[in-house]
Amino acid sequence: MLPIHPAIGLRSSKRYDLDLAKLTGSELRRAPDGWHAVVPLGGAKHRLWLRELPSSRSVIAVDLPLDRDFDVRLRAAQRFWRALEQRPLGPSPRALPIQTRHRLILALRAADGWLEGNSYRKIAQGLFGALRIPDRGWKTSDLRSRIIRLVKLGLRLIRGGYRALLRHKRKDKYDVS
Repeated sequence: MLPIHPAIGLRSSKRYDLDLAKLTGSELRRAPDGWHAVVPLGGAKHRLWLRELPSSRSVIAVDLPLDRDFDVRLRAAQRFWRALEQRPLGPSPRALPIQTRHRLILALRAADGWLEGNSYRKIAQGLFGALRIPDRGWKTSDLRSRIIRLVKLGLRLIRGGYRALLRHKRKDKYDVS
């Protein structure tokens, strides 16, 4: 959520006509803490919070509090500005790398299989196919160890660890423990 407000002391810009009430496809609602808007612009939905609605043709400013979500808000503000400029937005600030997404999907599937009472071998067959399962040495197989780690990760996600994915971490570190 990006906090914005009318800018004071700046002259009106003809470049941007950001009248939230007139934007097609936008959602604007009043809440006890102010106004909440979902503005589809530039191929993305931008979530904005306003203490009060700016008058039409007024210049807006973005509030960037120096808190733990500063870097996420900064990237969201940049994406919003790029949308206003009709430039490419770039990646979403919350987008997970494709390898991480794939691993989380496998973990949830493995946990589902385990919760249904399947053995680690059956889970491995379901996820990776029977051809990847060794005929001998299953107990010491690296695939078995991977399945066990995936099941444990999936169970942590199910038990509430998914919330860690919503909280911004370092770019290369997503801890769901």
